[in-house]
Amino acid sequence: MATVFTKIIQGELPGRFVWRDDRCVAFLSINPLRHGHALVVPVQEVDHWLDLDPEVNSHLMAVSQRIGQAQMAAFSPTRIGLMIAGLEVPHVHLHVVPIDGVHDMDFANAARDPDAAAMDQARDDLVAALRSAGHDPGVD
Repeated sequence: MATVFTKIIQGELPGRFVWRDDRCVAFLSINPLRHGHALVVPVQEVDHWLDLDPEVNSHLMAVSQRIGQAQMAAFSPTRIGLMIAGLEVPHVHLHVVPIDGVHDMDFANAARDPDAAAMDQARDDLVAALRSAGHDPGVD
């Protein structure tokens, strides 16, 4: 059975995409820890990051770094946090989160009903920052 992330990747469920290529996508979390919280997800369904092909793993990290640099430019946080928890969905995903402190990585603080207009703006700001840095995020 397809994971919720595969359904988002295939367009069966909505997603606010900030990156798309043949190996991975990045989209905003529907329950963001902070404004601009993105998930970097391989197209191929792999449950545990330890089982990723090393080349795909490297690509996910490179895209996560680009997303983090765009978050830094767009939102000016103190740092960009990166987490691979892997407990919520059985499909590898890297959480890339603009943070000002370690408390910003606590899933207990995730927004349950984020403002749609703010989410759309975060998506647009990230895509613009990626393009400004010379990247083609592969999304409109």
